Amino acid sequence: MNIAPVSVVVPCFRCAATLERAVLSVAQQTERPAEMILVDDASGDGTLTLIRTFQARFGGWIRVVALPANAGAASARNAGWNVATQPYIAFLDADDAWHPRKIEIQWHYMERHPDVALSGHLCRQLPSTSTEAPTWLAALVGVQEITWTTLLMRHQFVTPSVMLKREIVLRFADGARHMEDHRLWLEIVGAAMRMVKLQAELVAVYKPVYGASGLSANLWGMEKAELANYRYFQSIKKISTFQRLLLQGYSLAKYVRRILIVRVLHRQ
Repeated sequence: MNIAPVSVVVPCFRCAATLERAVLSVAQQTERPAEMILVDDASGDGTLTLIRTFQARFGGWIRVVALPANAGAASARNAGWNVATQPYIAFLDADDAWHPRKIEIQWHYMERHPDVALSGHLCRQLPSTSTEAPTWLAALVGVQEITWTTLLMRHQFVTPSVMLKREIVLRFADGARHMEDHRLWLEIVGAAMRMVKLQAELVAVYKPVYGASGLSANLWGMEKAELANYRYFQSIKKISTFQRLLLQGYSLAKYVRRILIVRVLHRQ
C-alpha cells in the first residue's frame, strides 16, 4: 500500500451512527494517509468508546485526541492540526465520506505544485438516508484559481474537501461554531498564499449545506457569523467600510433566499 504524507483530522461529536463510514472511506484510499486523528469534542455519549474500538482495530494509524469540554468543530480541528506529524493536513467531517481516489488525486496535485498552500475540490450532495458509497468515476478535469475576491463573494468549497500545508501558522477561530472555515480560508488567501479548487468530485456530503440537522440548521447563526467575518476583515483593514456594507447586503440577500428555499423544501 502506498502511504501519503497526510494527516487526516476528523472532529467527532456524537457521531456514532456515521463515524465508521467516514473512517473506512479514509482507510480504503488508493493511497492511504500516514495518520488519522479522531478528535472527540467531549461527546458525552458512546462516541469516544467507538473511537477507541477503531484505534484498536487499526492500531497506531489512528490517533485519538479527547477534548475535556465541548468547544466546537473549529477548536477540535485545531487540536488535531496541532498534533499532526505530516506535512499535509486534510479535513473530513464524521458524517461525510471521501472518494477512494481523493488523497491520490489531491495530494499528487499539491506535490506537483508546491506553491499551492491550500486546495479544495467539488463535492457530491447525497441525502442523509443514502447508502451510496462515493465510488463514482472520479478524475481531475481542471483547476480553478481561487482569489481573495472570488472567495470573499462566495464560499468555494466544503471543509471536507480541503487539504493544506501543516506549516501554515493560521488557525480556525477557537470557539467559533459557524463560518469559521470561510474566515480561515480568507485569511490564508489574504496572506498571499496560493489557493486552488480542483474540478473533481472527491467527497460525498450526506446532508444539505444548510437547512438540515446539525450546525448548518442554524441559518441565522451562520448569517450572523458571516456578517461578523466581514466586520473582522474591515477591522484589520482588508476591506473598506463601503465594501463591508456591500458584502453584508449581499450576504443578507443570500440569507433570505436560503430561508425561502428551506421553507419550500419543508413543505414537500
